Amino acid sequence: MKRLLFLEPLAGFQDLTLLTARVLTGAFLMWGTWDNISDPARMSEFVDFMRASNFPAPEAMAPLSVWVQFGCGALLILGLFTRWAGLLMAFNFIVGFLMVHLADDFRAQFPALILIAVNLHFAAMGGGRFALDRLWR
Repeated sequence: MKRLLFLEPLAGFQDLTLLTARVLTGAFLMWGTWDNISDPARMSEFVDFMRASNFPAPEAMAPLSVWVQFGCGALLILGLFTRWAGLLMAFNFIVGFLMVHLADDFRAQFPALILIAVNLHFAAMGGGRFALDRLWR
């Protein structure tokens, strides 16, 4: 009865839900940065946004942020260097949160906060059973 009350059988799906979260997050990161990679005008808009948000060296930071997000997105999908990808993305979104969303209300802050939390979870959990990381261990 206790197993049913606490839904313990669902624990058997942990690796599958971790894979789903990794793939969705990685795809979101890659999709969200592809326009900046493929279109110089969009990258220029992002540089201007970072400049308006008082980021230091926006000409260097914008492409760095875009490429790190895109690369970490691919790593999350593959489950390769998952902990590193999670840490890098958590750091990236913490900086973005502090620079852009700190004064926003909770609803506007939530996307950045959930990306921080999910990526910290990847950093703590690793890629799980369905990850290339597992092949190396």
